[in-house]
Amino acid sequence: MKNYPILDLQATGNQIKKLRVEKRMSVTDICEYMGFENPQAVYKWQRGESLPTVDNLFALSRLFETPIDNILCEREEAQASSFCFIKCFHCCAT
Repeated sequence: MKNYPILDLQATGNQIKKLRVEKRMSVTDICEYMGFENPQAVYKWQRGESLPTVDNLFALSRLFETPIDNILCEREEAQASSFCFIKCFHCCAT
């Protein structure tokens, strides 16, 4: 039986930052695109303190020109073990 999938906030935040840097965008660029007056939401996403809403996640995928699965990262816990590892959907999707 498969385990219930859990998003990894820290890894997802790292992925958002990575994609932003790869696209040579600043946090201000993202704020302007999203219509945010304050950059705190973007910083919270990047630090893994919160996740973008579905609407904002969809907008990020368009801005970064990548599927949503390339932004979200999942935490998988091995059954019968305390070992835990992180995977991003785009890396390990089958």
